[in-house]
Amino acid sequence: MRYLIAIPVLVALAVPAQADRPLTEGERAKVMEAVQAQGCSGGEMEFDEDDRQFEVDDALCTDGKKYDLKFGADFQFIRKNLD
Repeated sequence: MRYLIAIPVLVALAVPAQADRPLTEGERAKVMEAVQAQGCSGGEMEFDEDDRQFEVDDALCTDGKKYDLKFGADFQFIRKNLD
């Protein structure tokens, strides 16, 4: 009986969670363009494999504040949160 409980736990631990990945050069250029369209620049960019979204952390925007931006896999703007 103990083995029946342990097996699902081991399977869950063996399946790696998808992680964020760096952008390709082509993706980086498109995300930078999308960030600029929001009146922002810079920031740390990555692609979230779980959400299938591009994330830009700490983008500096024209109001002088830093924001976290999210864009869909098609580079369409989703949201802007004050950092």
